[in-house]
Amino acid sequence: MKARNCGAVFSVVCLLWSPSLAQHRESILDRVVHTEKGLVTEVPGVFRWCDSLHLKSARVDAGGCGLFVEEEGAGVPLILINGGPGGTHHYFHPWFSRAKDYARVIYYDQRGCGLSGYRPGTFGYSVEQAVDDLDSIRRALGIGKWVVLGYSYGGFLAQYYALRYPGNLAGLILLGAAPGMRTPGGSREDDFVSQAEETRMKEIRDEIAVLAKQKNWSREKTLSLSIYNLTLNGDWKRQHFYRPSMERAAQMSLYEWVHDSGFNGVLNKSEGKVDLSGAFKDCPVPTLILEGKWDFTWGADKPELLHANHPGSKLVVFSGAAHGIYDEETDRFFSVLKEFMTALPAVPESDLARYHEAVAAKGYYEAWNKSVKDTLALAVESAGWGRSSGERLAESYKRDWVDRLDDPMLLLKIGFALYDATSYREALMVFEKMEGIALRKANDDVRACALIWQAHMLDLLGERARAVERYRVVADMNNPGGMQHDQYRLRYSFTPYAKERMTAPFVRIENAEEQP
Repeated sequence: MKARNCGAVFSVVCLLWSPSLAQHRESILDRVVHTEKGLVTEVPGVFRWCDSLHLKSARVDAGGCGLFVEEEGAGVPLILINGGPGGTHHYFHPWFSRAKDYARVIYYDQRGCGLSGYRPGTFGYSVEQAVDDLDSIRRALGIGKWVVLGYSYGGFLAQYYALRYPGNLAGLILLGAAPGMRTPGGSREDDFVSQAEETRMKEIRDEIAVLAKQKNWSREKTLSLSIYNLTLNGDWKRQHFYRPSMERAAQMSLYEWVHDSGFNGVLNKSEGKVDLSGAFKDCPVPTLILEGKWDFTWGADKPELLHANHPGSKLVVFSGAAHGIYDEETDRFFSVLKEFMTALPAVPESDLARYHEAVAAKGYYEAWNKSVKDTLALAVESAGWGRSSGERLAESYKRDWVDRLDDPMLLLKIGFALYDATSYREALMVFEKMEGIALRKANDDVRACALIWQAHMLDLLGERARAVERYRVVADMNNPGGMQHDQYRLRYSFTPYAKERMTAPFVRIENAEEQP
């Protein structure tokens, strides 16, 4: 599909916003079962909204990392935080252009995502770094106070920002927000997905994994094809009320889930360390909570529990929407948003100061400082697994890291980075430390992996006899387990692989993960 001219783009916008059209769209309530036998191996080419709306754009420097920022409109500044972790701002387009008559709408991609730079900051990829980046944008744009809207995981970041910088807020909007605390009941996202669709989606994951290895697909292509094929086969029912069009499915696949390697896992771990229970008692910031009746991301009690954790907030539930709301019950959503934005009360600075002191007294800032204390472990954990991430890690590597770190997975990442940089002797030392930890913790899988990579380094160093000794130890372990290293397209069972390498030396494999 070719990119459209501007006239065609805006005609599409009008159709997307038409409430009458929504009456004819398939919804989860129709319970239509649809699977496709074939696998799509090329996502259709569709236009990117950022190239079509002609918004004012810039790059904001946030500690050596350029953050992509767009804005439109005039009025009270409104910053939009996308979800994920690992999503992009793209899915706010073109919907939030409807707010430009009464708000200065600001879109951005988080560090390590979308069109922004992929470079961990002082606090690495973490929620602490994310909210500091957010305030860097505020300062760069010359904004005093603004309204922060957080969607999904972005709703957690918005709440965390409110704890850290309450004095910079004119208002807080939580849209289908991650609660930031434990809530009863798990995800209900499978409630409308049929067994046939579940079966087909499992097949798709397996088929794509095989093809990715055979055709040496990049991580980005593998991910976009997975999203597109899964969406076509029922995965949309997990978080959407209406079935997305083929064009929307392609945009979602190409532009709305783009991030550094390992980003999602690192941020989920960082988010999981924070509990916001009781954090917003006496918070004076005007707060609006927006929830879709059919949002099954969390348990049924989540909207009321989030509301209760923000005393004084206003809760609005949308009966014809799931997780997104703004793209499903559009007219009502923007009516509620406009009402909130145009009637914001002025909050006395003394009230904000008292709340700031109360937050400090509860120890939230101490928790913040504690979470970023070990910057070495955080920096290594935040580094991606791709070539450029490995190069940066290898450049900053110091030999004392081996003594300071006690996590075998962090050592594995460092060892791979040194291997990528052809520093085989240093990598050998790292893998030896990794084995020592495995012995101490009686973890045979980690030990087998460490021994195999020691032998790899010895093969590359020309020390074949020593390499064979390591391979033999693994072969004699008769370990039924195995490892998969996606960046090298390498998957093996420990014992058979070790026996194979005893007769055929390891030959260098290049890191296939392409990183910006």
